[in-house]
Amino acid sequence: MSRKELQRMLSRKAWASPHNKVVAVLDEKSGVVELIEDHARGTCFGGAAWSLYHYTKNSPCVFWSKREGARIFYKILPGPSEVSSKLTPSYRPASIESVSVEGDKIKILYSGLAGAGVAALTRAMAEGVEGVQIQDWGGGSRLGRAIITLPRKEKLIIGVDDTDRKDEGATWSLINEISHQLSIEMGVDYLEHSIVQLYPQNPFKTQNCVSISVSFAVLPDQKSKLIESFKKRLEEATLSDETGMALMSGIMIDERLMAFAKRAKSGMISLEEAEETASKCGVELIKIKGSRGLIGALAAIPYVESPDDAVKLPSGVNNDV
Repeated sequence: MSRKELQRMLSRKAWASPHNKVVAVLDEKSGVVELIEDHARGTCFGGAAWSLYHYTKNSPCVFWSKREGARIFYKILPGPSEVSSKLTPSYRPASIESVSVEGDKIKILYSGLAGAGVAALTRAMAEGVEGVQIQDWGGGSRLGRAIITLPRKEKLIIGVDDTDRKDEGATWSLINEISHQLSIEMGVDYLEHSIVQLYPQNPFKTQNCVSISVSFAVLPDQKSKLIESFKKRLEEATLSDETGMALMSGIMIDERLMAFAKRAKSGMISLEEAEETASKCGVELIKIKGSRGLIGALAAIPYVESPDDAVKLPSGVNNDV
């Protein structure tokens, strides 16, 4: 059944509140799938909080999750985990039973009781869903189970530093605008944005000493074009002669990269150390207008999925100036 067919079937049901979008990306190196859901209408924060709690707790295949507003991220190990028979109202009302990668498609099996069963169906109405297989119609006291089919995408993380000058510009907003514009023009999914606070005593800082990371979900044939378009926009818009860019493909963050980023919050880091860390961790460094921005660009990459931590300095760092 297609998304449009399901929409027609549920269009007269007052209780059917569709998710805005569902996206799935695969990390080929680790085999991990990241599932990103924009909950009902993109504004159902209560539903997103409920889903984050129950799907994480009741789905053995989910090993990491987070919520940003109505958007939920799950990291999942593909494979079956039969749990629908163990669902119980209130305590274990919903689960992700399994995730499978089949060629260029990713299939997610949801199950749920009552309202959670309804959500198993209304996810299939979301943008990004290519097909749905209804195994059990939910609602009321009934169990709902549905498999949705999504295109298999890749995750691309981009870090940027040093785009402004003392009298003009802001890196966080420039990168947000570039990312937003490209998501519209190319049809890629703009997923995350983090502002990463770096060492405030850096003598080369413009003012607040932050770098930026953003992430996208892209089809394999979109990846090269997105990178080239991003580079071109950055070259045209930057006001600095030291702008640097870092690129990472994948979901799982190397611990060595996070260790580097934490050091960049508490002290000065050399370009040589940045280049060595990038090489070891599979991150590409690109000089847009210079080399100095490469350090902060690399440090921004591992914080893309933790924006609340990204803005903080480690305890003991004196930021009084």
